[in-house]
Amino acid sequence: MKREIIRGKHLRKIGIPEGKPLGIALAIARKLQKRQNTAQLLDIVMAIYAEPELYSENEDWKTLAEALIELNNKGSSQELNQSKSFEVFGAKNIEQGALHQMHVAMKLPITVAGALMPDAHLGYGLPIGGVLATHNAVIPYGVGVDIGCRMCLSVLPISEKELNSKTVEFGHILQKHSRFGNKEVFDDVPDHEILDRGIFKEINMLRPLQARAYKQLGTSGGGNHFVEFGLLNIDQFNEALLLAPGKYMALLTHSGSRGLGANIAGHYTSLARSKCKLPKEAQHLAWLDLDTEEGQEYWMAMNLAGDYASACHNDIHRRIAKALNVRPLAKVENHHNFAWKEQLINGTEVIVHRKGATPAAQGDLGIIPGSMTQPGFVVMGLGNPLSLNSASHGAGRLFSRTHAKNTITPSAMKKELKNKGVTLFGADVDEAPMAYKDIHQVMENQKELVEVLATFQPKIVRMNND
Repeated sequence: MKREIIRGKHLRKIGIPEGKPLGIALAIARKLQKRQNTAQLLDIVMAIYAEPELYSENEDWKTLAEALIELNNKGSSQELNQSKSFEVFGAKNIEQGALHQMHVAMKLPITVAGALMPDAHLGYGLPIGGVLATHNAVIPYGVGVDIGCRMCLSVLPISEKELNSKTVEFGHILQKHSRFGNKEVFDDVPDHEILDRGIFKEINMLRPLQARAYKQLGTSGGGNHFVEFGLLNIDQFNEALLLAPGKYMALLTHSGSRGLGANIAGHYTSLARSKCKLPKEAQHLAWLDLDTEEGQEYWMAMNLAGDYASACHNDIHRRIAKALNVRPLAKVENHHNFAWKEQLINGTEVIVHRKGATPAAQGDLGIIPGSMTQPGFVVMGLGNPLSLNSASHGAGRLFSRTHAKNTITPSAMKKELKNKGVTLFGADVDEAPMAYKDIHQVMENQKELVEVLATFQPKIVRMNND
């Protein structure tokens, strides 16, 4: 398969500023493209962007590091406060880098409260698994690049016996009726009201994205996004699911807002950084005031991206249910890269950013996946104010993608999948089950945040082929 050439749009998407840093990053990346693929190069550039000082002596990347350090040292107009305290769930299994990032976020003058979920790991700006409540301001990197990334599960009227006996047939259905990455699209894109919304014309930066959003409707991203069949086990009747105890075949999907959300994130992150000058350690946490035109634009665009992500999931589930000739018995879905207007227990209205965190207010239904061999869980929120009504969004990464590719072999990954009886289409070793934390430990660390209603065991998994 032809290797994708790294381009400026890839670097802008992850927040590399226009001008000298972007030009240097692009030149170095293309020079190294023969040795590393685009995903690996972007991982490295993102790491340099976050901590350029660590790469100032690196033979390949020192010129980019120096350019970013120079940019960072131009000064700031916003001062940080002393870090506020925040609750950490499962602190024993959370890396210091994620804790440090959360401490920095708690220094922002707009910060009201925060919490760190048990699947937390290093991110950009706010750590993955970070929950941050702010006063009348939204942080684009506090939401994340994949705006509205979400889970969706459909319970199907198909038995465990049929799932086990038709692995090949069901695998073909996943391959035929799902699309991944930036090149795969459907020929028969359906009409959907979201593509006709006036906001595409009201906000200038959205206008050129409408056609791409149309083409990518119903598709999934790369990385850890997936479409999979598995076995859902319900031990006892629950009024929320309205399903009798038993075992059901289910379809579970994980994806976000595709190119639409990525471009929104990149545009407004750059805008926020140009208007909100922060000290070096907090520059990725630049915010937009919701009383400004830019803040309101981002808020509307973010909500559009969230609705678009939901529309993509609904189309995936529609296609696959049609191919199976069944009607789902129940459906559960939730965002985990988003910001919401909510009230704290004392009545204060705040903007709650959940970057890789599941909404878990009292009665909220959600899905917390494990990995392709570990179970996932359908949960109901318990409304714990210490977590800002949040829970983890998955098991969380144990290894970075680069570390996983350098330490996990394809044969070890295949052996693990075979031992667990999982059939996999696509994916590389950076998504190997061993690259993720133990989901059972993560769930143990959030017993006060969610109640488990059902467990989901993956059986047939489809991911990006890159």
